[in-house]
Amino acid sequence: MPDNAAEVTAAGIARLAGVGRAAVSNWRRRHADFPKPVGGTETSPTFALGDVERWLRAQGKLAEVPLRERVWQLLTGHPAGGAAALCQVGAVLMLVRDRPAVWHRLSEGTDDQLAQMLPVALAPALTARLGEAHPVHLPDAAGLGPTVPLLRGAAELAADLGPREAYAFLLGRHLDANLRQYTLTPPAPAALMAALAGLAPVERAATSPGGKGAPGGPGGPDVTAAGGRAAGAQAAGEQSAGAQVAGEQSAGAQAAGERAAGSVLDPASGTGGLLGAAGSAVSVYAQERDPDLAALTALRLALDTDAPVRVAGGDSLRADAFPGLAVDAVVCHPPFNERNWGHDELAYDPRWEYGFPARTESELAWVQHALAHVRDGGAAVLLMPPAAASRRSGRRIRADLLRRGALRAVVALPAGAAPPYGIPLHLWVLRRPGAGQPAAPHVLLIDAAAAVAAPAEGPAAPGATTPAPAAHGAVAPSPGRGKLPWQTVHTTVLDAWHAFDRGGAAPERAGVCRVLPVIELLDDDVDLAPARHLPPPAAGGGIAELAAVRDRLTATLTRTAELTPAAPARPRAEEPGADRRPMTTVGELARAGALVLKSGTTAAGGSVPVLTEQDVLAGTGPTGPAGGAAEGDEPVLTEPGDVVVPLIGGGTVARVVDESTAGAALGRNLSLLRPDPEALDPWFLAGYLRGSANQRQASSYASTATRLDVRRLRLPRLPLADQRRYGERYRTLASFEESLRHAARLGEQLVRGLYDGLADGTVEPH
Repeated sequence: MPDNAAEVTAAGIARLAGVGRAAVSNWRRRHADFPKPVGGTETSPTFALGDVERWLRAQGKLAEVPLRERVWQLLTGHPAGGAAALCQVGAVLMLVRDRPAVWHRLSEGTDDQLAQMLPVALAPALTARLGEAHPVHLPDAAGLGPTVPLLRGAAELAADLGPREAYAFLLGRHLDANLRQYTLTPPAPAALMAALAGLAPVERAATSPGGKGAPGGPGGPDVTAAGGRAAGAQAAGEQSAGAQVAGEQSAGAQAAGERAAGSVLDPASGTGGLLGAAGSAVSVYAQERDPDLAALTALRLALDTDAPVRVAGGDSLRADAFPGLAVDAVVCHPPFNERNWGHDELAYDPRWEYGFPARTESELAWVQHALAHVRDGGAAVLLMPPAAASRRSGRRIRADLLRRGALRAVVALPAGAAPPYGIPLHLWVLRRPGAGQPAAPHVLLIDAAAAVAAPAEGPAAPGATTPAPAAHGAVAPSPGRGKLPWQTVHTTVLDAWHAFDRGGAAPERAGVCRVLPVIELLDDDVDLAPARHLPPPAAGGGIAELAAVRDRLTATLTRTAELTPAAPARPRAEEPGADRRPMTTVGELARAGALVLKSGTTAAGGSVPVLTEQDVLAGTGPTGPAGGAAEGDEPVLTEPGDVVVPLIGGGTVARVVDESTAGAALGRNLSLLRPDPEALDPWFLAGYLRGSANQRQASSYASTATRLDVRRLRLPRLPLADQRRYGERYRTLASFEESLRHAARLGEQLVRGLYDGLADGTVEPH
């Protein structure tokens, strides 16, 4: 393949050279001999990989292109597109995995010989692994010719990482590079769904060797292309959450004496993320509407497990590829809100045991499709939109699911758990009723969002804040996308489900969990939303908690009074010479080496949380999600004594990093100043930067926002001893400010609890 057949973006160049994307932009401006764009757009140009490599080597910026990067660039430059290239790579990696001797013999020939012999070698290997009607369609020898360098590189990468890991890296990178085409299905909800279905996970490393976004096992992504939707690669924070859930799920399954299901089906499989989280089943079945994704699913699962894999293309509702198949478990993330799901042509389909779904109830069609493929007593777990629990057009089907004991539990996840991230999606847990068995008389309702927002038991530590509980029937607040405490969600849901599944009962938690008689739900609405049926939590956490909050508020107010600054003896402006102190700027101090100036990036902090602009403004700890760094960017980690300044918003805020905040990654729209302790006192620096006049003269104004130019901020030139004297006063003011914040939070919590208590009768008026 010619060198210029593969093209690379600026982000790809940054990866090759191990620098940030800003460095690549600087090279383009400063070096006239930098390679010219050969494609792309004006805002996102692409460059010939061979030209870039030669330039980097000539500049001494690149010794050798890493193997994985070379393979990736060859894949992105494939003339048939990334998906087609991944299919060919996956087929060869499966040959490397299952028939290494055959691959070794073929690879010893020339490129032309390899292209001629590969179709003959791959056909029986694919059939043996995926069955006769597999969805992987490969080109002939002429079509494979341009791909041979990529295939050889992928096999070499597999020798380093392993076939599964090599494919996981390439697939994850492909999904990351095309995020706008995909809808994420995070690994943590996938692992939870597998646990609810009774599927034991495969125990693997928390992240794939491919790094950020590489799917594989419980930490991998799921994509679904039904209706044009799919799931891209996940952030590393979500991957680690999924892996943690999967690890504890495995331990819980062993403690409960569970075993992996004999067979499992996903009728809307995407790239097989749910089946990857489901563990080592005896046989695996999947169907996917998009033919490219069906092929990727088949190859991923074939590399993931030794079990027989059967994957079919096509629409599961209109053209079921597995009629009559009854498996032990079904897991599914169906497409939501589809009108064209086959309502007109499927009116007399035998799958509608619980009623013919309305045109607007495509999700209930998927529920019945899943139940039609489960053996008696088998489990089906589906991720559902919350509207499916309460729409009037589906109330008859919901009622029949309850009457016949098929619907066993409804779990409301916190908002941000899965796309669409703005609403709290539901998990429906179903079991196919056995013939002649009585219908289950109870159903389990869980609001995991309330568990996340619920106050911890016992008194809070000094300085800690406790969120007020949600009003009865309201959606509990959620930390948001990427910030969910998945361990809490996992424990809350599975502890209740395992107890209910074993004995038909589970401990009731106010506002969180309740076992409800089916008869109580069979009204005119048949509303299954958990929040509408759970008992309200005690006001403010209970009378004892309200008393504890009041005591903490009293102590905080006393401390605030002690910290209240004394009135100055004389205004500073009246002192002679007050305006004639020598001044300097942050930019001058940075050039002199008295401080180091750093900017926050879009990179997340890997395994550490991110200090966001909102955290600095609110005076809280880092709340941004941990995750993988953006391509070519390295996160900036805070250290004690750093001064962090928000760049947007016009607020007069400068925060000194303490031990509790140290080690966090610096988020976007933040600037970090790291003073030399022998030249600058950090509290003196932060105090002067907060001056209103100082911030005004260093700010620029756009049509909708104010942006601060940190380098223009001014402060006086003072000896270090005088700086420390000022710094101590600024430190005292910061303690007073934090005490005021804490008192306000406690006061809000107390007032909310008293309002709720008076309203529900748990607090008596005096």
